[in-house]
Amino acid sequence: MNDLLTQLNGGNVPTLEVIFMLTLAALLPSIIIMMTSFTRTIIILSFTRNAMGVQQAPPNMVLVGVALFLTLYIMSPVIDRINEEAYQPYLRGEISQEEALEQMAVPLKEFMLRNTEINTMETFIRLSGTELRENPEDYPLTVVVPAFMTSELKTGFTAGFLIYLPFLLVDIIVSTTLMSMGMVMLPPAMISMPFKLLLFVTVDGWELMFSSIVSSFR
Repeated sequence: MNDLLTQLNGGNVPTLEVIFMLTLAALLPSIIIMMTSFTRTIIILSFTRNAMGVQQAPPNMVLVGVALFLTLYIMSPVIDRINEEAYQPYLRGEISQEEALEQMAVPLKEFMLRNTEINTMETFIRLSGTELRENPEDYPLTVVVPAFMTSELKTGFTAGFLIYLPFLLVDIIVSTTLMSMGMVMLPPAMISMPFKLLLFVTVDGWELMFSSIVSSFR
């Protein structure tokens, strides 16, 4: 009887691990979008493409791929902590599944809190009716995640506005020049786009933008 129970328990462990991994895999897209640097990155990349006036270059697949790898680069310290503090101890049987999930949430919560504006955090604390706590890490994910997402959207759109300014200046100069030359029927976008591409390539725009995105996270 004891041997049978041992075999059953031994057979349940892989099953639980498979269920645990499938659950994480199902939640992974939501985690990437809502709890990492992906949202801000893809917004900035999209604004940059639109500001240059090229709607299909680079294509959406390339932008998403670049955003994913930049997210992996930015989140690598958090991923390493999750692996060391939660996943590896869970594999060794030192902690339970519930404890592993709690340990996984800690580095993500710390990352989100570092990149969330205080005013935004206070707004969601008030809206949720949560009691004020001395340690921000004690707030639940139901408060931290919406505050983080709101801050990311605000930061991404602010960066997009700043990116638009130099390209808008090129459009104004080209439009004014064409009007002064009497070439009213010529579309300004047709003339300004090569100049915007030249400006972006001259200042090494991609490297500058990628480094700015990475350094903007704390």
